[in-house]
Amino acid sequence: MGEKLTKKAVSTFESIKEVDINGNEYWNSRKLAKVLEYADYRNFVTVVGKAKEACLNSGILVNDHFVDITEMIVIGKGGERQVDSVKLSRYACYLIVQNADPSKKIVAQGQTYFAIQTRIAEVQQMKEYQELSTEEEKRLFLRAELQTHNSLLASAAKDAGVIDSRDYAIFQNYGYQGLYGGLTAKDIHARKGLKKSQKILDHMGSTELAANLFRATQTEEKLKRENIKGKQKANMTHYEVGAKVRQTIKELGGTMPENLPTAENIKAVERKKQKQLKEKNEKSDDK
Repeated sequence: MGEKLTKKAVSTFESIKEVDINGNEYWNSRKLAKVLEYADYRNFVTVVGKAKEACLNSGILVNDHFVDITEMIVIGKGGERQVDSVKLSRYACYLIVQNADPSKKIVAQGQTYFAIQTRIAEVQQMKEYQELSTEEEKRLFLRAELQTHNSLLASAAKDAGVIDSRDYAIFQNYGYQGLYGGLTAKDIHARKGLKKSQKILDHMGSTELAANLFRATQTEEKLKRENIKGKQKANMTHYEVGAKVRQTIKELGGTMPENLPTAENIKAVERKKQKQLKEKNEKSDDK
């Protein structure tokens, strides 16, 4: 992920966003190239090619995110010329900034912007999430998502060289320390006032779960994308991603995760929801 995200950078990336006739947002590759300070579009085409390859390697259909188009541009003395361009999804832009020149400040900021916005869009576009109205429902949804992505993260960490359970516990601690300003899992456990048998993740509210979900998904992608090998490199990657998520929360004026309130055990929330569902079904049967 990139460096400090400024309001100007956010405004710049949002200002070139377009919406097609079906209501889908997209970015034009030639406009994005200019924003990312590529004077020669041919150099940017190489970056787009790398992004397409990354998309393909992730098992995602390239044509769903990169659509080749032609458009007319104005040239000298009021003339026009047809040129090739690409209609890019938000995810495509995310892959592009990950493969663009990292020495450019706007590229580094684009990495943060598109990483955050891509994950937010993914969650918001999930039909199940859109239908949620209560904090309890959001917690249950995000906890299930985090459970899935923690499994994927464990697999990516194993490929990087984090093999046994002790190494994985250390790996997880690095992620927590990055996100929680140096606090380990044990420190967070104590800060939340939890008993030895209680799990940290089971006592997080939706905001805290979302931050940890973002940490897990971004670390998994970075380990795979950069083909990171070795326990120490994997640990530092997890720490760095956690620290970036923390930095973003700070920049957005959010509450630091360690200062968020301890939530009711999610197991109790699950039992409550199951009871409500049972009562609802019984009422339906009585009709």
